[in-house]
Amino acid sequence: MAQCVQSVQEFIQDSFVPLVAALCSEEAERLTRRNNLSFAELVRPFCRLTSEVHMRDPNNQLHIIKNLKIAVNNIITHPPQPGAIRKLLHDVVSVNQPAEGLVANVITAGDYDLNISATTPWFESYRECFLQSMPASDHEFLNHYVACMLVVSSSEPDPVEQFLKLSQEQHRIQHSSEYSYPKWFIPNTLKYYVLLHDVSTGEEQRADSIYEEMKQRYGTQGCYLLKINSRVSNRGADEQIPDPWSQYLQKNTIQNQDSYEDYTVVSNKNTEHLISDGIDSEIKDGLSNNFKTHPLQLDHPSGSLDSTDYMKASTSLQDSKKSNSGTSHGACLTLTDHDRIRQFIQEFTFRGLLPHIEKTIRQLNDQLISRKGLSRSLFSATKKWFSGSKVPEKSINELKNTSGLLYPPEAPELQIRKMADLCFLVQHYELAYSCYHTAKKDFLNDQAMLYAAGALEMAAVSAFLQPGAPRPYPAHYMETAIQTYRDICKNMVLAERCVLLSAEILKSQSKYSEAAALLIRLTSEDSDLRSALLLEQAAHCFINMKSPMVRKFAFHMILAGHRFGKAGQKKHALRCYCQAMQVYKGKGWSLAEDHINFTIGRQSFTLRQLDNAVSAFRHILINDSKQPPAQQGAFLREYLYVYKNAAQLSPDGPLPQLPLPYINSSATRVFFGHDRRPAEGEKQAATHVSLDQEYDSESSQQWKELEEQVVSVINKGTIPPNFQPTQFCLNRYSDNSKFPLAVIEEPITVEVSFRNPLKVPLLLTDLSLLWKFQPKDFSAKHDGETKEQGTCDEDMVGTEAIAEFLINSEETKVARLKLFPHQTGELHILGVVYNLGSVQGAVSLDGIDPSIGLQTGKFVSNGLSVRGRQDLEIQGPRLNNTKEEKTSIKYGPDRRLDPIITEEMPLLEVFFINFPTGLLCGEIRKAYVEFVNVSKCPLTALKVVSKHPEFFTFGGNTAALTPLSPSASENCSAYKTVVTDPTSVRTALLSSASSADFGVGTGGSPEVIQVPLPDAVLLPGASVQLPMWLRGPDEEGVHEINFLFYYESIKKHSKMCHRVLRHTAVICTSRSLHIRATVCRSNALGDEEGRGDNMLLFVDVENINTSETGVKEFHIVQVSSNSKHWKLQKSVNISGDKDTKLASRERAKLCFKAVRCKNSEENYIFADIVFGNEQIISSASPCADFFFQSLSSEFKRTHVQSHTHASQRAVKQSFDETVRLIQKCSEVDLNIVVLWKAYVVEDSKQLILEGQHHVALNTVGKEAFSFPQKQGFKKILGNSDWEDLEQELPETVLLKFFRPENTPVPARPTPEQLSNLIKTSLHYPESFNHSFHQKSLCLVPVTLLLSNCSQAVVDVMIDLRHKPASSEALEIHGSFTWLGQTQYKLQLKGQEVYSLQLKACFVHTGVYNLGTPRVFAKLVDQVTLFETSQQNSMPALIIINNI
Repeated sequence: MAQCVQSVQEFIQDSFVPLVAALCSEEAERLTRRNNLSFAELVRPFCRLTSEVHMRDPNNQLHIIKNLKIAVNNIITHPPQPGAIRKLLHDVVSVNQPAEGLVANVITAGDYDLNISATTPWFESYRECFLQSMPASDHEFLNHYVACMLVVSSSEPDPVEQFLKLSQEQHRIQHSSEYSYPKWFIPNTLKYYVLLHDVSTGEEQRADSIYEEMKQRYGTQGCYLLKINSRVSNRGADEQIPDPWSQYLQKNTIQNQDSYEDYTVVSNKNTEHLISDGIDSEIKDGLSNNFKTHPLQLDHPSGSLDSTDYMKASTSLQDSKKSNSGTSHGACLTLTDHDRIRQFIQEFTFRGLLPHIEKTIRQLNDQLISRKGLSRSLFSATKKWFSGSKVPEKSINELKNTSGLLYPPEAPELQIRKMADLCFLVQHYELAYSCYHTAKKDFLNDQAMLYAAGALEMAAVSAFLQPGAPRPYPAHYMETAIQTYRDICKNMVLAERCVLLSAEILKSQSKYSEAAALLIRLTSEDSDLRSALLLEQAAHCFINMKSPMVRKFAFHMILAGHRFGKAGQKKHALRCYCQAMQVYKGKGWSLAEDHINFTIGRQSFTLRQLDNAVSAFRHILINDSKQPPAQQGAFLREYLYVYKNAAQLSPDGPLPQLPLPYINSSATRVFFGHDRRPAEGEKQAATHVSLDQEYDSESSQQWKELEEQVVSVINKGTIPPNFQPTQFCLNRYSDNSKFPLAVIEEPITVEVSFRNPLKVPLLLTDLSLLWKFQPKDFSAKHDGETKEQGTCDEDMVGTEAIAEFLINSEETKVARLKLFPHQTGELHILGVVYNLGSVQGAVSLDGIDPSIGLQTGKFVSNGLSVRGRQDLEIQGPRLNNTKEEKTSIKYGPDRRLDPIITEEMPLLEVFFINFPTGLLCGEIRKAYVEFVNVSKCPLTALKVVSKHPEFFTFGGNTAALTPLSPSASENCSAYKTVVTDPTSVRTALLSSASSADFGVGTGGSPEVIQVPLPDAVLLPGASVQLPMWLRGPDEEGVHEINFLFYYESIKKHSKMCHRVLRHTAVICTSRSLHIRATVCRSNALGDEEGRGDNMLLFVDVENINTSETGVKEFHIVQVSSNSKHWKLQKSVNISGDKDTKLASRERAKLCFKAVRCKNSEENYIFADIVFGNEQIISSASPCADFFFQSLSSEFKRTHVQSHTHASQRAVKQSFDETVRLIQKCSEVDLNIVVLWKAYVVEDSKQLILEGQHHVALNTVGKEAFSFPQKQGFKKILGNSDWEDLEQELPETVLLKFFRPENTPVPARPTPEQLSNLIKTSLHYPESFNHSFHQKSLCLVPVTLLLSNCSQAVVDVMIDLRHKPASSEALEIHGSFTWLGQTQYKLQLKGQEVYSLQLKACFVHTGVYNLGTPRVFAKLVDQVTLFETSQQNSMPALIIINNI
């Protein structure tokens, strides 16, 4: 039970007090009415004695009475109506509500911190009122009047006569048979005569004289002169006199019977259901009960009070409350009068009441002793009764239902009970207990159960109240009494009194569990109010236990709230549910939470606490509900109804925050710019960026790098500090730390992600963005005054609204909302605003989703929708840079919803015409690009940047100068061609070109390409078409190639310097040709012009195309070389075919002679060897473009590799120079372009495709490929073979650890480099005839040519001695001897050719290999000789014949 203001002893003493009747003359009543009080009301605040009182018990022992209180009531001759009592109790409870500023008691139990009201004043008021309003009963005397005050005014003509009349009136009421009420304690009731004197108007002397006469007649002990109304009306109104009456009058006790006399009661057990459901009748249909199977259903009671009477009674109560609070009491009384009244009550008690009670107790005691023939005092005799053998008491079940037995008033059993009650009233609990105990036995013996139960009840209370606690509290007495009252006597009022007393006593002994059980046992269907109060107290018992039982507390609070609701106590019901909610909240008991929240919502709505109702219904909807769809739909409708009512209260207030649907704020995406145009026929718009694309961090980084690259080139190699990468679409992964830039008159699209957590569809209508705008002029030096604008100002920002937006059950759906800024400034997107409604009949039946049949624009709303908003609040990324940020939780800003609207900028659109999706590797295709300026300001500085510049070209500077040849235009060739003279076939046709013409080697980035606009400016609305040549990447597969178009405005802006447009081309390439090439020095040391520099070029071309692509065959139409130092001279193929044709998997070998250019120059020399009748001018666009681009990408690749060794090169510089000179001998700088045509059959039409492959030859004798070697093998072998080969490779590779900074420089050049230092060549006859019969020795002259390939002076040593060889070698080759010197030492100048004459001596015929001389060489300033290897030379075979 909750804490009480009074202790249990005070509570019981105040519950049972001596009752005194007051009978006043009309004049006396008039005097007290001047203070707005009746006589009983006047004295009530002073009825508690302030001092101790003494009296003697029957044994003449002194007995002290402390804190005695008496009750003075007007005589009411009609017993109170049960309905009136119920009405009174109902009002008492409803008036008592928790105080506003009351500090709640915080109880911590386990994981729970509960705010619970420590006291329950409504329960205490109910209890007090209940005990006071109990009607007097015949089986007990506690509620019987002990004395009667007769009150007469001194201003009456004959007061003594009036006293006589009143005395007779009292006698008639007590003894006449026509009055059965009220009840009187004993026949000779004490009459106390009070003369009331009005000091302000009456004559004091007359009053005194009358009083003297009264004393003569009634004795000094039996009368009193009370002077009141001393206050004069003209005294200062500001004088404050305390008002002790208000607290008593507010309780509106049952003695004020007048207001209830007209109160009619419908006899029904549900009488206290004073209000049916608390929800207005007009919405009953809308709020039909949704908990059809729940045990705590909010049901509609079948019977209730007649509504008109109830309304009348409640209004009269309200009026009385108003009048009580509005009128002042005791206006004519001074503080002296207060003291006089207090003195009067003391005198009455000391001199009148207590002596009368003492005398009555003695008389009763004497009567009992004489009648029973017992020993002199009952007081001493009780000891014998208790010490003797006890008669076993019969159990309740054995007793007959004899509650109807009545005793005559003079019965000795009733006299004992009367004496016990008198002793109890004057706190003589020991004697009272003895008497109750005796009476109990007598009653039980007589089976008078009502009387026995009363005796048991009071015996238990007396035993508890005895000072010093000589015996324990006999709780079983109380149990028996309660059971008797309830089950046998069917008297719930008396049973309730027992429970209230016993529970309080058990609580004081900390027996909370027993108290709770007792309280719960008395809950029943006959009184909801009583059940509610007792259940609430039981709940408090559970929470106040040593180990608080929190869940039991909550459950019983729910039960109490339910019963309060049925009793019409809506506020208390709401309070109980709210307190219980603390326990159920957040524990996963979602159905219980839903029920509680639903009830809280309904009760709050009934009480017009609309904010609480909205909050409760909101919780039902936003928690992860496990309710069925029908229930959720009902919850949603109720929520909308309540919300609508709440919104109508403040129509001009701010828009409320709506709980549905959920918004995933972090998933909000913001897109700047127009939507992408779809492709139109052959025209394909640039892919750019759209909201339909998924975010890819890798691709995003690539775009950022491309933009940085172009900005760096524009700003001469540096990126400006204020550079901000362009972000078209902002999301949770993008960098949102800076304010994004948007352009005036270009739309801003915000994609909001909604999720519907319910199993019923939600319909959002008139959905739009909520924003705030601050206009600013960025071009002006001083900003104007910034003003905050609302959502209605369409001049500044246009807002697009979605008329209907349906979100199906448990669906996540995005809405794209647009804003159109019309002014520059700062825009802040705050959230979304919409009408929330539900779709009618949208509950799925038989598992079919109802939303399937609904189409946009045809949703049937059920008429309930509310307008509200939801804010978009995005949390930025967590900061983790500084130590402080790492140790605390800090988040950075996320500014994606706060764009800055900048001045007008140009807007470019790019269209690709005839752009292919599939190409052969190396295929050249011509397409067109259309650039359109769709804005109102001109654009300039148009550039395109790509990571794959080798994929496309706009043509070099020479492209516009040379017109296309007629034949080229006939064949639609992408190349520039000229018809060749038949005589020039297979010989080189020379031309030259500068790399600067093709944008290579100018120092800029090769990836950034200037778009050749006609006047470098594109005017508003203008469009221009430019040709674009494409070359299929060398590697087969799908390629994504990113183009970034960069452009600027002619006017410079402070905020936005440039704009970009993105395009991703997806090209699928299929295999075409694979080319391998090697170059080696020619054995012929001198060319036609006598120079010693010529080389042979071997080109191996294989068709690795698979037949799926429809390619019939490839024709090699031309091979071109381009180099600054070498050129092709002629083809040495001996073949009748002009064209070299390759069908699938065929391979062709081509051989060319290459010579050194006469004078190396800055320009590249292009040499074309044509196999057909048309020469493709390889030094013009697009052939040269792609060549130079491949050259720059190759250069970039080798440069990156060589750059890592830069630090090592400086270690031994002198030695390095030597090695470098040797290395240069084996280097060759020759690039080959193989141009081809492919004949393709597609849809029974033959197409001719053209293409080119590049091979870069750097080293003599080393094989070079048209694309990197690994992929080359893969292409040659085919995918399946390559996969087999890969599987054979070891799976794990050992890691090699090395320290690159200390890597030593190789001390020796490689054998390949050395072999190329000196080139040797033997000149001799192929066969030699000699007659061995004539001469046994055959001498053959042999010339050894030595050529110095380097630019340095070289010392050469020739050693003619044979290497020791195996016997096998001798047998095969035979043996011969060189004649003359065995060693020669020579010095060759740079590029010198030296001829050395030798003689070989043979002894018999055979085939001999003359390639045995060993040549050693060293640079002049070096010590070590390096042997030049002759591995690359052909065997020098000679045939010796005998003749």
